[in-house]
Amino acid sequence: MSNRLAASVEYQSFRNAVPLKRIVVDGDDSKVWSLYDAGPRSIKCPIICLPPAAGKADVFFKQVLGLSGMGCRVIALDYPVYWTIEEFCSGLRKVIDHLRLDQVHIFGCSLGGYLALKFAERVRSTSMVASLIVCNGFTDTTVFKYTRAATAFWIIPAFILKRLVMGSLTSGITDTLQSDATDFVVDCLENLSQQEISSRLLLHCNGDYLRFPHALQHIPVTILDVFDDSALSPNVKEDMYKCFPNSKRAHLKSGGNFPYLSRSAEVNLHLRIHLKQFDGTDQSACKEFSKGSEQSQSYQDQSLVSVDLDSSDEIAEDQDIIPKTLLQLSKKGGVVGASVIEKDDSDPDDFPI
Repeated sequence: MSNRLAASVEYQSFRNAVPLKRIVVDGDDSKVWSLYDAGPRSIKCPIICLPPAAGKADVFFKQVLGLSGMGCRVIALDYPVYWTIEEFCSGLRKVIDHLRLDQVHIFGCSLGGYLALKFAERVRSTSMVASLIVCNGFTDTTVFKYTRAATAFWIIPAFILKRLVMGSLTSGITDTLQSDATDFVVDCLENLSQQEISSRLLLHCNGDYLRFPHALQHIPVTILDVFDDSALSPNVKEDMYKCFPNSKRAHLKSGGNFPYLSRSAEVNLHLRIHLKQFDGTDQSACKEFSKGSEQSQSYQDQSLVSVDLDSSDEIAEDQDIIPKTLLQLSKKGGVVGASVIEKDDSDPDDFPI
């Protein structure tokens, strides 16, 4: 990786501190799951992060560092080649069983958000999914381009497939943090094999949709969206809201396609607020602090702090420190003026990468 995020002290510290683990849960030894697992192992209901089509588990390094520093257990997953939703859901369930987890909170982004919803739908008769946080997600794959040609992805060369995905990137990005986030994800995309990228694009364009949203209404859901330009049209976002009318909505003024990288402070803040409703229960993803302690009071105060974020901060080697508290995370974020992007909704969407 040759970009500023990958070369930052924060990312290098993450790679040195959190080991990358690989596990095989299927009969096929070629299907290897990769994961970063940080935080107290005593927690049996962690938050699991599922990456977008172009990303790997590394794209969540800011969430792994930030939330684990607050006592939460965070698992960033990178899934192997699966050609159907059923195969993916079966594999993810085996991973959860392998890690001996009771329940999970799932934070899914773009394709990862759709897969999180389909997994929750698949295991709806159980209590395996404690809650969902969906970032730039969707519920229907028929809105994307190349749906009819999806079955031919497996024979298309990797460089053409990557070019299709790259077409979803917003051109003319002027925000430094969004540009760095895009460069980071592009490097992840370059490291994906032809089978990895073709299988993920097939999941994007398989013509399927969330069939039983009514069966998921009992699950706490937070929908995280950005107001600036992204690969999703307003109609796709509205469909998500209609499927989950009782969900909590977390809106970011800016962030682009990868707000968990470009606006990590705000995303981590929303994640912690979402998880706070489970504190003190068996579904808590964070280690409990003793009641009445000074540390507990400080933690509670910081988790509810509202701060004005400075969008002028840029990544520099002398500024890259591993955030220890939510307040420090918030001070490292950035917000610019909101702008609503209008798009012709009669056209199919590109891939939200």
